Amino acid sequence: MKTTERVVRQGGPGVGPMGGGMVGQKADDFGASARRLLRLLRPSRIKAIAVLVLAAGSVASVAIGPWLMGKATDAVFNGFIGGRLPEGSTKADAVAQAEASGDGGFADFLRGLDIVPGQGVDFDHVRDLLLVTLLIYVGGQVLGWLQGYLVNDVVQATVRQMRSDVEDKVHRLPLSYFDRQPRGEILSRVTNDIDNVAQNLQQTMSQLLTSLMMVVGVLGMMFWVSPLLAVIALLSVPAAMLTTGRIMKRSQSQFINQWRQTGRLNSQVEEAISGHALVTVFGQRPAVEAEFDEANEELYQSSFRAQFITGLVMPTMMFIGNLNYVVIAVVGGLRVTSGTMSLGEVQAFIQYSRMFTQPITQIASMANLLQSGIASAERVFELLDAEEEADAWGVVRVVEEAQAGSVSHRREAARRDARGASAASSVRQAASATRSAHSIGEVMFERVSFSYDPDKPLIEDLSLVAHPGQMVAIVGPTGAGKTTLVNLIMRFYELRGGRITLDGTDITALSRAELRSRIGMVLQDTWLFEGTIRDNIAYGRPDATEDEIREAARATYVDRFVHSLPDGYDTRVDDEGSNLSAGERQLITIARAFLARPDLLILDEATSSVDTRTELLLQQAMAALRTDRTSFVIAHRLSTIRDADLILVMEDGRIVEQGSHADLLAAGGAFARLHAAQFAAATG
Repeated sequence: MKTTERVVRQGGPGVGPMGGGMVGQKADDFGASARRLLRLLRPSRIKAIAVLVLAAGSVASVAIGPWLMGKATDAVFNGFIGGRLPEGSTKADAVAQAEASGDGGFADFLRGLDIVPGQGVDFDHVRDLLLVTLLIYVGGQVLGWLQGYLVNDVVQATVRQMRSDVEDKVHRLPLSYFDRQPRGEILSRVTNDIDNVAQNLQQTMSQLLTSLMMVVGVLGMMFWVSPLLAVIALLSVPAAMLTTGRIMKRSQSQFINQWRQTGRLNSQVEEAISGHALVTVFGQRPAVEAEFDEANEELYQSSFRAQFITGLVMPTMMFIGNLNYVVIAVVGGLRVTSGTMSLGEVQAFIQYSRMFTQPITQIASMANLLQSGIASAERVFELLDAEEEADAWGVVRVVEEAQAGSVSHRREAARRDARGASAASSVRQAASATRSAHSIGEVMFERVSFSYDPDKPLIEDLSLVAHPGQMVAIVGPTGAGKTTLVNLIMRFYELRGGRITLDGTDITALSRAELRSRIGMVLQDTWLFEGTIRDNIAYGRPDATEDEIREAARATYVDRFVHSLPDGYDTRVDDEGSNLSAGERQLITIARAFLARPDLLILDEATSSVDTRTELLLQQAMAALRTDRTSFVIAHRLSTIRDADLILVMEDGRIVEQGSHADLLAAGGAFARLHAAQFAAATG
């Protein structure tokens, strides 16, 4: 698609920083997005339940540990006090003696102890308590390890499915979507945002679950040990929630902006690297560096603000926790001296207060991770929710699993796929019958209208017929709609009026896969993927034999230069084809189209990158290939279309002239003016 033929993009809401549209500029609903993300875990719900059970067991072992340690402390302390009282007396005697001496406080203290005067520390009992505590802690650690293993399995499986959904979605999006989006922005969503979701799920799923259970378990033990101290400890919760809530509210917008700026920077870097040669040639490196510095600075500022604001959570929570700790220590000490609590109970409760504050602090400190992860998840969901291409039977397939993740939705999607497959099968049978009864490659435009922007008409009421075997050349000035015409045949865009038929069948009645399987297209911009030359040629027909591949290579003169390469057809090329010349890359793409043997050929300046001699040879090869096939050739060099059966001259989306090369020259119209201008420039 020529840039000049695309809709001119204006600034305003929904327009990205690099000129493309930005899908979803802000997070609309944190809770809804979080619930949708959790629904993605449903396929692993059995493992998720196991994670819950393991987490409960691990938390229970951690929660009961301080209570057992408190019992051990009481056993040591009671034995220490009891061993210093007269042997043979009773606890009541010791209390009465303390009261008689006027030491009522000590008497109350003795009442709260479980002692036997004259009996020292029972070290066997202490040992047993410590061994039980050790076994419980070890068991809890093993459960925690198992929980971590399952969490990792669940998270990675979920993220793998998310990547698969995004990959499938990208292939179902219309070309117009990519026209509106900077490539770096899309790549950022597919890579950075999904990686960020994975990292956040990994870090928060286990910790958040454990922390929430820890709060419940520890709170239960605190009320069991001392309801009064538990109520005092709970007074810190509203303060913590209020503080965390205010900080999270301010940080959310900053994290959204951070990932938006990340997408912008990725887009700028991708453009700069892809166009590095042009940047260097035109001396634009200072401008590119300035643009990068600006985007980098904005990303730095937004990231700094996001991290700084959420970084306030931990010290604030620690301050609240320390205040709570002091209050509990003072009240607990008073209750020990009054005999209403034992020293071990106070020790256990102080541990519980720390354990109670710690998960709340962890939950609060995960606010930045949660905000960042949900912001990234929303960007991924926005991509998954983008409007898709309508299929052959007029149904827009939507990824219900990504939106709801329910079995019923998946079953309904499967039923629609089955209906669609049945419809596509019927269409293929009808198309096959049509091809058997008629010549292959008749293309008819019937009063076609199209525009990229509804306010800026491009093609209006266009009608033409291309008969089988004809070479139809399309010429005209830049922006006239030449490439748009063939893109409409490929159904890269949907018509706004009229219809296009292929061999008598409306192309909208064919699935895109069926339609495009009958069309071969060679663009002016070559595209190769990383692999061997053989693989790149066979891309048009993966089941082709070696002989067929070599035959196509010989027909397009690829075979001529391949033998000069060290590894021949096994020579590897990267996606840029940097180890081949521009002409050689173009020859490979033409060989790819030849091997596919389509019903219809579309050549968009396909010979512009080859030398004159090779161009003449390619013209001969294409003439043989065009037998019983229609070919549309977009050409700027008018010398390459002398033998065209029909030449269409386009201006402003309209066909202003059509005819043979000789007839159009004789008419002295638009084509004659183009011809004169081109050859005058060539000889001037």
